[in-house]
Amino acid sequence: MTAMPERLRALLFLNGIGLFCFAVFVGWQWFFALLGQIVLWPVVPPIDVQLPDDHRAWRMVHMEAITQGLLLMALGLGGRFLHLTTLQHRIFFWSALITTWLFTVPTYFHALFGTRGLAMGGGPFKPGLANDILYLIGWPPVIAVHVMLALAVIGVWRYVQTLPRA
Repeated sequence: MTAMPERLRALLFLNGIGLFCFAVFVGWQWFFALLGQIVLWPVVPPIDVQLPDDHRAWRMVHMEAITQGLLLMALGLGGRFLHLTTLQHRIFFWSALITTWLFTVPTYFHALFGTRGLAMGGGPFKPGLANDILYLIGWPPVIAVHVMLALAVIGVWRYVQTLPRA
């Protein structure tokens, strides 16, 4: 058992920054959706745009990107406490990326398409092909988050076992 390799830790942190950049990208679109126009005066004159304006959906994707980005940064910084095998580190790494990116990116499309993806066929929300595709895309991260958390608990527990008792 070893601590998470430095490269994997740095890549987790880098992906966390990537999700923050995605949050900024989405934040601008949310801002323009609220205004109904692109307003960047004095750089660009106002340009009318038609963006879906479900503010709950835009807030969700914006906060999802921030939250998942923070999770990846924390996992990268705390990776030294994860004592796992080389294979378990790889599984943990990919589970973390699948969890964070695939919980985040589909919410962007939900904001664009007015869907929720919480149930096949839409459930109480808007049904349609986009909803069903996004629902199916949601299954890998649902599985990955449980794998990631189980390995995190195992890895930290192993680390704690190596520490002297006070």
